[in-house]
Amino acid sequence: MGLFGLNLTVSSSSSSSCNVSPLLCPSTSTTTTTNPLPRFNLRFPGKSFSFSLSKPDVVKKKSVSVILLAGGKGKRMGANMPKQYLPLLGQPIALYSFYTFSELDEVKEIVVVCDPSYQDIFEDTKEKIHVELKFTLPGKERQDSVFSGLQAVDLSSELVCIHDSARPLVTSGEVGKVLQDGWLHGAAVLGVPAKATIKEANSESFVVRTLDRKTLWEMQTPQVIKPDLLKKGFEFVNREGLEVTDDVSIVEHLGHPVYITEGAYTNIKVTTPDDMLLAERILSLNNVKSPK
Repeated sequence: MGLFGLNLTVSSSSSSSCNVSPLLCPSTSTTTTTNPLPRFNLRFPGKSFSFSLSKPDVVKKKSVSVILLAGGKGKRMGANMPKQYLPLLGQPIALYSFYTFSELDEVKEIVVVCDPSYQDIFEDTKEKIHVELKFTLPGKERQDSVFSGLQAVDLSSELVCIHDSARPLVTSGEVGKVLQDGWLHGAAVLGVPAKATIKEANSESFVVRTLDRKTLWEMQTPQVIKPDLLKKGFEFVNREGLEVTDDVSIVEHLGHPVYITEGAYTNIKVTTPDDMLLAERILSLNNVKSPK
């Protein structure tokens, strides 16, 4: 690999017809290649350089910081503890996605945003994981918790991956896809096409209009954003006093495009007792055992 992401090869060529300044010209080779980018020959008297433009590696190993949001109260569950710590097939819900992230080569650290009284649930896993573990305190709102986690992210990280710990069923394949899209586009989010008909209503509960379902997506997590972009987004929303309910909305306010990576309907957020039963059923059908 040469400078500026160029693949270079050098060969002697006494028959070169170029005897003035170097020329940059398309190669006349008819060899079939899987590289969609053009190949060039750079000719000097007596030597020729053959090179092709190539994309950088999509997501490097140990280049991703995960912010795992685990500070919610989960009042709708009606339990005596936050929903993300309730046992799902014998293990806390939050540990499912935690272990999924910890096993990915791309992940260098997991920043858990949680109440200190629940840190031991994650600290007890230290001997089983091969990523750095950090903790920060949750904020009043979701965006405050994300901002708190962002302060602990390693400065050398190339991607920030934000996930709700109450989504235990996300797979490594889904995470891998959204990481790639986040790297390529700067911001990406897992989502699924809307199934239900969505209507907009006024303050008196009368229908204003029916939205075109073909253009609607239900957002999930992870949501992946390049750290510099996320920091700029936070500077803007904090300065303007804006409130957002998901993470990519922060960079949407900058006018930056957000790519939707199609996920799976099984990546549910466990919010109610019915969701818990559904999660157990999905795990059982897929023969998934609880993390150990």
